[in-house]
Amino acid sequence: MRVDIVTKEYPPEIYGGAGVHVTELVSALRSRMEVQVRAFGAPRDEPDTTSYAVPEGLIEANAAVQTLGTDLEIVGDVAGADVVHSHTWYANFAGFLASKLHGIPHIVTAHSLEPLRPWKAEQLGGGYAVSSFVERTAYENAAAVVAVSDGMRRDILRSYPALDPAKVRVIYNGIDVEAWQPREDPELLSRWGIDPSRPSVVFVGRITRQKGLPYFLRAAELLPPEVQLVLCAGAPDTPEIMAEVQGLVRKLQETRDGVVWIEEFLPRPDLCAILTSATTFVCPSIYEPLGIVNLEAMACGAAVVGTATGGIPEVVIDGVTGRLVSIDQVEDGTGTPVDPDRFVADLAATLTEVVSDPEKARAYGRAGRERAASDFSWEAIADATVELYREVATTGR
Repeated sequence: MRVDIVTKEYPPEIYGGAGVHVTELVSALRSRMEVQVRAFGAPRDEPDTTSYAVPEGLIEANAAVQTLGTDLEIVGDVAGADVVHSHTWYANFAGFLASKLHGIPHIVTAHSLEPLRPWKAEQLGGGYAVSSFVERTAYENAAAVVAVSDGMRRDILRSYPALDPAKVRVIYNGIDVEAWQPREDPELLSRWGIDPSRPSVVFVGRITRQKGLPYFLRAAELLPPEVQLVLCAGAPDTPEIMAEVQGLVRKLQETRDGVVWIEEFLPRPDLCAILTSATTFVCPSIYEPLGIVNLEAMACGAAVVGTATGGIPEVVIDGVTGRLVSIDQVEDGTGTPVDPDRFVADLAATLTEVVSDPEKARAYGRAGRERAASDFSWEAIADATVELYREVATTGR
């Protein structure tokens, strides 16, 4: 069996959880079958991996149109595959057309949903309508849709009611606990101005509405003064959200010390060291299908405080591997808290509870690493994915 995996993100061009997922899945699958990776971006020297750039005639086009142009470059090369498997809307158009052109089943993995990210219109303009059309078309015509959590499956069926529920399968995201593990590096911490003797809350993520960073920065004003704040945050979606975050960080720095903001992309060993040093990791997302970043923190032995939304409660066990913060959300697709002030206050109270009890936080961290290793291995995920490939290749649907 040959499977062609189509993706926007692939090493070295990775900026989010979808790219991490594809990288680890491909690595696990290649010991089981032939896998051809078809990725956006600059040329790569990895065997069985082909890169595709934006066509020259579209260099000045809207970003969504550039994406469709790149998809068209990919379609013909999928000939000969038994299954085509696409990740995110960027790659879905290629998977959809390749399925029609070559008569092969198309599988989509849902890492996020356009109807639940309406703020993307700020970034894409009219391109958001294009991305939404592409996603809907791909999902409703796919042989199978993989949801990375039960919460994500519910969101898919709510967003696309025409989709046959039997086609939507849950296969979790995973974590490589050998690559992500506790790592002590006092020199690195010192270089970034992190004091390991002080309690700390660490955030890692892109600066985008769904990650909820502004809510955390407001909650941080209410934390005990000795608590350090370590923000590994970059790649803003828009200038507007970047300006909002910059203003909130400046306000914090005016009233407390120990506010560290790392905007540059950090290699995995450095992130491991920062996560290992954390008293707790925070995931204040208002939309999170699963949250690989939580698994990364758990694998490094950090307690996790996360929002009780999306797939986060399927990863973080409240009172065992960390704490969950309840949230009532507006049902308009934005994930906005019904009462933002209450959410901020609840987040601050829960973070204060965890950082004030380092012994319990360490116990959460130990339990988190055990859970990451036992329940989210890539080997089990690859086995389930191969089983799905065989099913759709046999039935054609």
